Amino acid sequence: MNRQAAFAGRFYPDNASLLRDSILSCLPAGGEQHEALGIIVPHAGYMYSGAVAGATYAATNLPQTYLLLGPNHTGQGALLSIMSLEHWETPFGAAPIASDLAQALLGQGALFEEDALAHQEEHALEVQLPFLQYLVPRFTFVPITIGVHRLSTLLKAGQAIAAALSAYPERVLMVTSSDMTHYQPAEVAWRQDQKALEAIFRLDPTGLHFAVVQEQLTMCGYAPAVVMLEACRLLGAKQVKLIKYAHSGHVTGDFRHVVAYAGVVID
Repeated sequence: MNRQAAFAGRFYPDNASLLRDSILSCLPAGGEQHEALGIIVPHAGYMYSGAVAGATYAATNLPQTYLLLGPNHTGQGALLSIMSLEHWETPFGAAPIASDLAQALLGQGALFEEDALAHQEEHALEVQLPFLQYLVPRFTFVPITIGVHRLSTLLKAGQAIAAALSAYPERVLMVTSSDMTHYQPAEVAWRQDQKALEAIFRLDPTGLHFAVVQEQLTMCGYAPAVVMLEACRLLGAKQVKLIKYAHSGHVTGDFRHVVAYAGVVID
């Protein structure tokens, strides 16, 4: 089925010309590009987190195929939800789904489910598409929304993704959509986020899960990040680089209650 844009005009402009200008303002000039297996990018409104997302996309050698992994903020639908047919709409037009890759993932046991409900009112993946549409004129993607937090299930999902990607004939970039600490003073957010980032830098999915649960971190996309880290580890990832870190206070001027954002490249 086709999914209409649900968050245009809210998280990003609903006019193609204004959207293009917004994305251009988020992209840095030049810089090194990584042949990444996976990246972590934020999913707040572009005015808050767009510069972090833009810097991360700009630092990545972008292929033609993507696996988008995001949290299920709404609680609707299946726990590991894939859409495998047709396309998603944005003000830039249609972004087609890589149905063959989606079917390969659905064929990895009974782990992933075909499900549109989890995606209907979820913003975390939708806000990534305009960046990709601007930077990669013709690409395909598979959306996966993750609403489960059990470590064993997340590791199995990462293993299934690694198996599917290793057999896929084209390079696929995994994109995990996640914000970091929510609604804390900026200095607290930085300290809390270091605990999550340290595990990510070690390519340690179990360590990330432990840090979030043990320290009660508010990284909303930690579950998809655990899945991606496990897949990256199995696919031979060697290093992790923090591209940019910022928080909402840099825009609002309120450093007492910030939402933080990190852009990370794994290659």
